[in-house]
Amino acid sequence: MAAPAIAHVNRIGTALPPHDVHDAFVDFVGTMIKERRDQLIFRRLVGRSAIDHRWSFFTPVKDPDGFTADAEGFYRPGSFPGTAKRMARFEATAPDLAVQAIAGLGLTAAELHGITHLVVTSCTGMVAPGLDQILVQRLGLHPGVERTHVGFMGCYAAVNSLRLAHHFVRSDPAARVLVVNIELCTLHFQETGELESLLAMLLFGDGCSAALVSADPHGLALVDFRATTVADSADAITWRIGDQGYDMHLSGQVPPLLQRALAGPAGADLLRGHSPDDYGVWAVHGGGRAILDAVESGLGLGQGALNWSRDVLRECGNMSSATVMFVLQRIMAGIGTAVPRGTPGFAVAFGPGLAAESFRFTAVG
Repeated sequence: MAAPAIAHVNRIGTALPPHDVHDAFVDFVGTMIKERRDQLIFRRLVGRSAIDHRWSFFTPVKDPDGFTADAEGFYRPGSFPGTAKRMARFEATAPDLAVQAIAGLGLTAAELHGITHLVVTSCTGMVAPGLDQILVQRLGLHPGVERTHVGFMGCYAAVNSLRLAHHFVRSDPAARVLVVNIELCTLHFQETGELESLLAMLLFGDGCSAALVSADPHGLALVDFRATTVADSADAITWRIGDQGYDMHLSGQVPPLLQRALAGPAGADLLRGHSPDDYGVWAVHGGGRAILDAVESGLGLGQGALNWSRDVLRECGNMSSATVMFVLQRIMAGIGTAVPRGTPGFAVAFGPGLAAESFRFTAVG
């Protein structure tokens, strides 16, 4: 029996909305914190966040009455929008950002028509007919393309979408899989003065990635996938649909929970019994500076191992499922220079559970 085909991430395209809202959000949130002590803590942690930019479709402005989060008043204090209005904005803006990311792949019309599978991932918006169906029409994909939607899994959903593509190619070497991760996190800011919630919202921005996965032997060869769940951590990250959008809880205990788990049997299992030194390049989801610090410490990584991830966090913030794809794009761009061909790599992302989803890859070039 012939060995299964090896799936490769051949190309990655990315896209960001037009407006940098990080500084504006910091100013806006500052007006929501009433306690002086909490204001000081918030400002101190902003300075330690290692985030300089986050992107959104909302245009930040100041008005004579004080700061309004956006030009249209979507987040005007005292009248934050309900879930229906937020989903209407997702439907209006997500397709264009997805098309922009897909355009970054540089596929011809014939190549687009040859796509056999479409995987669309998002945990920040829903619409029916789905974004997958919208993209089939917008891109001129074959109407019989096999469509899969991965929804509401959180930041590690990109790994699950690549796992699907991996299986599709292994089962059919002729498969050409288009994987799209689209997250509009800024649609879900909550009106609250609760410090932990505001610190969680401080991390998130919008972004979209697109990837072509096939058996063509160039790019990143996908080796295998593995997941693990940290014991007694189900409440550390929660993500629920409420009347005022999607309400995330991100506990301050997530970094120490991850650090301890990765330093123990869970980390050894994810690494498949290998030493961290056996992997020459790392693509870690930049959920926040403290998350990256926890991974670095827990796995005992050398200084600079997570620079790819730290750069994406600094320039884009946490874009939920799209984030690790931005990291992989930068690694791919470095193959042959910063990343020697044949370098073994390790990718991992974290999310509700508290779970870690990982895969190994080889930089083929």
